[in-house]
Amino acid sequence: MTISYEKFGLKEVINASGRMTILGVSKVSENVLAAQRFGGEHFFEMSELAIKTGAYLAELLHVEDTQIVSSASAGIAQSVAALIGQGDLYHLYHPYASRFQKREIVLPKGHNVDYGTPVEVMVNLGGGQVVEAGYANMCGPEHLEQVITEQTAAILYIKSHHTVQKSMLTVAEAAEVAKKHQLPLIVDAAAEEDLFRYIEAGADLVIYSGAKAIEGPSAGLVIGKKEYVEWVRLQSKGIGRAMKIGKDNILGFTQAVEDYLHHGSEDGDSMKARLAPFVTALNEISGITAAIVQDGAGRDIYRASVKVTGTKTAKEVINELKAEDPAIYTREYQANNGIIEFDIRSVNQEEMEKITKRLQEIM
Repeated sequence: MTISYEKFGLKEVINASGRMTILGVSKVSENVLAAQRFGGEHFFEMSELAIKTGAYLAELLHVEDTQIVSSASAGIAQSVAALIGQGDLYHLYHPYASRFQKREIVLPKGHNVDYGTPVEVMVNLGGGQVVEAGYANMCGPEHLEQVITEQTAAILYIKSHHTVQKSMLTVAEAAEVAKKHQLPLIVDAAAEEDLFRYIEAGADLVIYSGAKAIEGPSAGLVIGKKEYVEWVRLQSKGIGRAMKIGKDNILGFTQAVEDYLHHGSEDGDSMKARLAPFVTALNEISGITAAIVQDGAGRDIYRASVKVTGTKTAKEVINELKAEDPAIYTREYQANNGIIEFDIRSVNQEEMEKITKRLQEIM
């Protein structure tokens, strides 16, 4: 059987927007595909598969335990439910029962963002109630402490380029507050590349996306303290049943983590080297000015930033890039400032040439 864009009447997509869920996030390697195939062709005791792959990854990541879930979003919901229920079987089957009163999840106000769905939707799904700390442009340790009550179940910290970056406390500072008040700290680090630093900074549970930096199949990973991870694993019989992950993706993701730890991801110097001729070519197009810029959240990621100065607006150019086949998707966060960013982590040389040609036609 031949699989193609044409079979389903789909447009080809050039993904210059980054590891985005709306485009299928990332590509997987032959190694990962082989692991997925092994999973798809064999049977397992699923409970044993979860425990054994969790222990295998825990050893690689130097943590007490890990649990593979269906996505980072599922990781948030199941972690919240786990810390509210604390392994109670009645809670497992009645997750929203009124007897469980410690449901407040303290979150910096500037972290209550929409990353494709609002953070608070996942917290609510897990039975939690978001309590915002601080202000949209400022949150320090004292602001977290001001809103902690007897009903607080956990502190949640979102490490993401989507969040407010300035005047925000660090993960380590949030961990100090959590420890002082004997509360668990959950860190959602979905798209982050460092699989060690947030546990080392004092987080109790850290959540990663499987398909973003790690470039695995659709999956999520929850790592941290053994008791808390076991509570998360228990949620597979509760709300996690609606978020279950298949055996093929469990094994594919486990392989992806192992490969990622051995080989890492493309570094900033490599990105800048690949970007240099691309930016030079873009600067030859009338009506735009291009430059290499670093990721706004300080990650070792570099992109082409294109300022639209011609008669068309950045939003018009973005829409025209998407309209044809292949559809070219970009980062649109600064379109209101006349800026389009091109993330080349999943873009090859041939695709960069297609982008350049399309921009020449549009401009």
